[in-house]
Amino acid sequence: MSITQQEMSLVTANPPPINVDQIFAEVEMSGAETSQTVRATVVQASTVFYDTPATLDKAERLLAEAAENGSHLVVFPEAFIGGYPRGSSFELAIGARTAKGRDDFRKYHASAIDVPGPEVERLAEMAKKYRVFLVMGVIEREGYTLYCTVLFFDPQGQFLGKHRKLMPTALERCIWGFGDGSTIPVFDTPIGKIGAAICWENRMPSLRTAMYAKGIEIYCAPTADARETWQASMTHIALEGGCFVLSANQFCRRKDYPPPPEYLFSGSEDSLTLDSVVCAGGSSIISPLGVVLAGPNYEGEALISADLDLGDIARAKFDFDVVGHYSRPEVFSLNIREHPRKAVSFTTKVTKDETVKKT
Repeated sequence: MSITQQEMSLVTANPPPINVDQIFAEVEMSGAETSQTVRATVVQASTVFYDTPATLDKAERLLAEAAENGSHLVVFPEAFIGGYPRGSSFELAIGARTAKGRDDFRKYHASAIDVPGPEVERLAEMAKKYRVFLVMGVIEREGYTLYCTVLFFDPQGQFLGKHRKLMPTALERCIWGFGDGSTIPVFDTPIGKIGAAICWENRMPSLRTAMYAKGIEIYCAPTADARETWQASMTHIALEGGCFVLSANQFCRRKDYPPPPEYLFSGSEDSLTLDSVVCAGGSSIISPLGVVLAGPNYEGEALISADLDLGDIARAKFDFDVVGHYSRPEVFSLNIREHPRKAVSFTTKVTKDETVKKT
C-alpha cells in the first residue's frame, strides 16, 4: 500500500473511472447537446507547515492517487502550498508588534512561493505528468507582500493563470495583500469554464456576479471554513450560478503545525492535544441543481470525488439564469474594473515633443 493510500480515504459518488482520452475528445462546451461526465476530485488534506518542498511532495502523492482513480480535475484547499496560519496572531495588537511576531512573519514569508517560480514549474509538471486540470491554493510572494492565491494548470502542463483573494478576512488582512480586478479569471477548457473564489469572498455578491457573467460552469471554492453553515453558502452558489461547486478545505490536527513555542494557537493552545482537530474539513461537491454529489466529509484527510454530468448546467439554467433571462439590466448593473492596481507606474516612452526639446 502506498503512503498516499495509507494517509487518504477515497470518497466518490460514482466509482467507475472515466477514460481521460475520451473525455477530451468528446466534450464540447459550445452549447451543443451533451451528456458527458467529468470526474472531479477535491482534496481534503493538511499542509506540511513551514516545509514547502514536503508539501509539494505530498501534493504530488495526492494528485497521483486522484489521477489513478480517473479524475480529470483536482482542486486543492486554500493556502495548501505555504500554509493557512490558523490560530496564529503573529502577536499583533493595535499600535504594537513583537520580535517573535515579526519572526513568525519572516518564516511564513519564506514558505510562500513566487509566481512564476520553480514551485509553479513543478506544479505544471505534475499536472502534465498526471494529465489533469489542477487548481491549487497557494500563498504567493511578491517582494515582501503575500497574497492568498489560486493557481490553474491544464493537463498539457500549461500555467493558465491565477486568482488573488480580493478580500482577506479579519486578521488575514494584516498578513496578506488584497487582490484586484485583474485576477478574476474564468478559463474556457475542454471540460467546462473553470474559475475560483476563496473562502469568505464567496459571500461577496458582486464577485459572484462577475464570475457568472464570465460563464463559469465549474466553480472552485478553496476554503478554510469547516463549519456546517459553509455548506449552505456552497449550495446557494450552485443554485444561484447554475454551476457545479467544488469546495476544498484542509483537515488538520494540532500535530500538523509546529509545536509550541515555535507555533502557538492564540487563546486555545493550553486546551489542545497533538490529536486535537483544528480544522475539520467539510469538503463537498454540489451540482447546479443543488444536489450534494459528494461530502461533506468531517472524518479526516480524504479525496472526495464525483462525476459531473455537464448536462445539469443547462437543466439548471432552464429554471434560473442569474445573468441571462432572470436578470433585469434595465434596473441593475455592475461595473468590473479589470485593470491591475499598481502603487507605482513608470513611463519610459519618449514623446516626439520631448525629443525635439532635448535636441
